[in-house]
Amino acid sequence: MNPEPRPGLLACQALTAEAFSPYGEVLDLFAPAQQTINQGTSGRLDLPSGLDWADDDGRAVLAVFHAQAQNPQGPCQLLERHRQGSQTFVPLTGARCRLLVALGQDQPDLRTLRCFEVTGQQGFTLRKGTWHHPLMALDNGAFLVLERRGATEDCELHSLPLSVHLSPV
Repeated sequence: MNPEPRPGLLACQALTAEAFSPYGEVLDLFAPAQQTINQGTSGRLDLPSGLDWADDDGRAVLAVFHAQAQNPQGPCQLLERHRQGSQTFVPLTGARCRLLVALGQDQPDLRTLRCFEVTGQQGFTLRKGTWHHPLMALDNGAFLVLERRGATEDCELHSLPLSVHLSPV
């Protein structure tokens, strides 16, 4: 018999394109190549491109985040969002992560709070305005991040009313 879920405990689910669609796009880094290039020595796979950085004269920035593994159960106490640009995360070293996201206008709508398990073979793009927890790596590793940089800072923080704990891995 499964124990009764306790308040503040959120079950995590596999990251799939369908389940994640309200929040952004899933990048399947090992899907079959769509086109043969470079005289047949390489295969090209074009990934979903919901990239959006143009607000307020924004430009694309390519960065590497060197992440340290965190407690996969939290606690999670804040969410952030970027209203002026999307963010894309691609693991460079096969590191896994957890992705805690929510929708909402003025603040996160906790009824839409979801946790996704991201494998080291997946990347993801967060739509601009999607509330999310800062990167929660499950393994030490590097992530390639494509995001917007502009004249003004684009990171809004929101403290959660209660700490959220995530289901065990």
